[in-house]
Amino acid sequence: MILLLVRVFGVRHRRHVAILLIAAIACMLGGAAIFAVTQHYPLTTGLYWAITTATTVGYGDVLPRNAVGRVVASAVMLTTIPLLASVFALLTGAAAAAGVRRILAMGHRFPEGAYRIVIGMNPTVPAILDELALVGDPIVLVADVDPASVRAEVHVIRGDPTQPAVIRSARPEGAQQALIMGSSDGDVLVSAVLLRKQAPDLPVVALVRAASVREALRELGVEQTISADELIAHTLAKSLEAPHAGDMLAQLVESHSHTLAETEADAATVGKPLSAVRDERSGLVLGLVHDGKFLLGIGEDPVVAAGDRLLIAEPLHKERRAPGPSAHIRN
Repeated sequence: MILLLVRVFGVRHRRHVAILLIAAIACMLGGAAIFAVTQHYPLTTGLYWAITTATTVGYGDVLPRNAVGRVVASAVMLTTIPLLASVFALLTGAAAAAGVRRILAMGHRFPEGAYRIVIGMNPTVPAILDELALVGDPIVLVADVDPASVRAEVHVIRGDPTQPAVIRSARPEGAQQALIMGSSDGDVLVSAVLLRKQAPDLPVVALVRAASVREALRELGVEQTISADELIAHTLAKSLEAPHAGDMLAQLVESHSHTLAETEADAATVGKPLSAVRDERSGLVLGLVHDGKFLLGIGEDPVVAAGDRLLIAEPLHKERRAPGPSAHIRN
């Protein structure tokens, strides 16, 4: 049990705990042997006496019979008991430190390699974190929240995301992509400004309410902005026009049988109309990303150019492509 606890609380304390445990066991076994010989008890009785003495249980059914026995008993009590107490003190301290680190968002190491940043908190963020966690990419959440309330896989930078120091702590210059949300459009705008200063070329998606804020974000270079109110309004309107439009959208984003992926157009695709690409490619080609703008290809048939990206829905068992500037989303 103690070894299991040591394993849980980390490598740093293992050496100290192991040394203390070995010393305590050696003192206890040595005291048991000497006590059994000097007091004319069987070795098993001497071991029983040493264990009850070291654990401070002290039933009193086995007692020293002479001065030598009392010296041995004193030696066992003065060595084994403090050693075992030190072991449990180390374990308790490690548990308390782990709890403090968790509260202060220091329980996990900062992700290595490519990671995505989610900035801000609103009621939809937990669901978004769940979806991103399914993809398997490291996630950094920048928000003034209790880390214990967030998925264990998420590295939390606890603080106000409208403060420059907090944004710097998220290391946006090394991120693959960022999603900015917040309790207000003002918070989103401030976070976007700070993020742009730290990582000018980082692909950013922002969720806002007002169309005017979307325009302000575009001036900051945030091309991918989503207005939650407009999205809901348009979705409901389309559902009235076509009753199953809402079901189609829900299945597209909620299904766990396929992934949504943006892939760069290869040499065999460049120069072809989007309609021809749809006929040739496996999976469902939803549209084309050209110059940072998404083209659905309805009413027009855009030609795929070098540097364009295809938005594709494909079965989940397909091999995942290398991550690019845009996110893979598992649905």
